[in-house]
Amino acid sequence: MSTAMYAVRDSATMLRRNLKHMARYPSQTLMLIALPLLFLLLFVHVFGSTMGAGLPGAPAGDRGDYLTFVTPGILVMAVASVSISTAVSVATDMTGGIIDRFRTMAIAKVSVLTGHVLGAMVQTALALAAVFGVALLLGLETAASVMQWSGVIGLLALLSFAMTWFAVALGLASPNPETASNWPMLFIMLPFVGSGFVPVESMPAGLQWFADHQPFTPVMDALRGLLAGAPHGEDVPWAIGWSGGIGLAGYLWSRRLYRTRAAK
Repeated sequence: MSTAMYAVRDSATMLRRNLKHMARYPSQTLMLIALPLLFLLLFVHVFGSTMGAGLPGAPAGDRGDYLTFVTPGILVMAVASVSISTAVSVATDMTGGIIDRFRTMAIAKVSVLTGHVLGAMVQTALALAAVFGVALLLGLETAASVMQWSGVIGLLALLSFAMTWFAVALGLASPNPETASNWPMLFIMLPFVGSGFVPVESMPAGLQWFADHQPFTPVMDALRGLLAGAPHGEDVPWAIGWSGGIGLAGYLWSRRLYRTRAAK
């Protein structure tokens, strides 16, 4: 068996380990799913009438238009919320002694982190499916074609992969699980200072500049355009570029940190 095949086999084993952890502690997965759903229901049913009236061209108090507007922000928040669990899980492994046991076993080093990444993407898929399901039940309307739905799924998968690797790096860089749980909170806040909940044009000038240039805004705008069936030409390339850059930075940082910490 080749080295690559050994790595695939060991990564599958580590994925099963993480899936068993998810099954053993279902409350953690439920909380990750509940957080974005809570925000979706809160903003649509409590703030939707007022917020919807502020959308360009929307009738006064139109919750349906605001549901369409806010759903991409909630989807990005769902991806970001899973990063908290990922960072904590990695930090727990690094400080709990299990890595020392793995070092004595004939397994591919990359498989430990790959198992965390794949497990987190399963959690993310569950959270995104829940958000989409509830949004559709609330009346989400979309004009997306099959190709545009494929673009939505592909972009969310790419963002999930990128954010997961970055969360892995944060978990490796944290001295303990408590610290690891704090760092990814920044990702959950970024949709609020982007185009996730209000149009960027409604913000003060300085905040508008930040919202225009932060990584989540083009992702949310691209998702919004794809779901509407009319994606803006610049949003998708920027969203892919930001996601790819975050993922590459997270992977390289994770690999370096893991080699350093596992060697101690």
